[in-house]
Amino acid sequence: MHNDHDVIEVRKGEDFDREKVKAYLMENLNLPDKPMEVKQFPSGSSNLTYLIRIGDWEAVLRRPPFGPLPPKAHDMKRESSFLSKLHPEFNLVPKPYVLCEDESIIGAPFYVMERKRGIVLNDKFPEGADVTEETGADISRAFIETLVKLHDVDYKKAGLDEFGYPEGFLERQVQGWTKRFLRVKTDDTPRFDEISKWLADHMPKSHYISVIHNDYKLNNMLLTPDFKQVVAVFDWEMATIADPLFDLGIALGYWVQNDDPDFLKQVLPTVTFLPGFYTRRQLIEIYADKTNRNVDDIHYYIVFAYFKLAGILQQIYYRYKMGQTQDERFATYGERAKNLIQYAAEISNKQSY
Repeated sequence: MHNDHDVIEVRKGEDFDREKVKAYLMENLNLPDKPMEVKQFPSGSSNLTYLIRIGDWEAVLRRPPFGPLPPKAHDMKRESSFLSKLHPEFNLVPKPYVLCEDESIIGAPFYVMERKRGIVLNDKFPEGADVTEETGADISRAFIETLVKLHDVDYKKAGLDEFGYPEGFLERQVQGWTKRFLRVKTDDTPRFDEISKWLADHMPKSHYISVIHNDYKLNNMLLTPDFKQVVAVFDWEMATIADPLFDLGIALGYWVQNDDPDFLKQVLPTVTFLPGFYTRRQLIEIYADKTNRNVDDIHYYIVFAYFKLAGILQQIYYRYKMGQTQDERFATYGERAKNLIQYAAEISNKQSY
């Protein structure tokens, strides 16, 4: 009856007391008294998400990862309240149904939200999908137009102004990611000092403020089966109120095009370098055209996007090297981080992307 290609059985050690959760949901939502089924979304994000089904009713439960958490990270209350306020203005976010701050239910706060259905695109199209060059263009358009739509939301009207501190945002990001990288530096990273200095010295002034997703990439959204429209955008844990060009830059950093160096295509498994997909340059032009925003500084934000990505990979590699994770996939992340730093330094002088 349901074709759930996108869920798996709950991973060992990541389950919860299902009776308690069911009782909590029955008490807080108007649900049929039928058996509850639970599956898990294997998504790469750090927060854990589960599919819950009671009779015909379906929802998604989201909780923080297990283990000790950094303060302020994985804040379920912030995330669910952000989505509740954004949903009326931007219906591509899942609608939160209930937030549970009582940790006695599953051992952590969690929230339950609407389940949206669609196709997630990682590094390949689903089997049997009818893919032409037109498909690449359709996805590219839907991808950038959805970002435009998000950046057009009136965040004050939505009551989201207290969710961010746009003043000095870019500076905090650049300093923060520079510090994080240095904290987890494992071996010599040529050109790190050069690129972090360049980022500090060339910081543009922000001219705009909007809701930003802050991790906007193709596999953080659901598409219709014909790939022409976005059904939902998820993973809002880093969303805030800041410069929309920052969001565009991060999105373009994840977007790999055909003439990119091979190592980039390996760092970011995606379909966007296949024939028919737009180039970053085309995406920037559409964005500028539809928003009337001045995008002259976008080069800086793209360079920063690669720098930040290097920091994320280096953090994972550091955990691997310190023996905190045994996952062999992470063995190459140190090399990838180094390549990204090198690449950011190279393109910072070239103005080419």
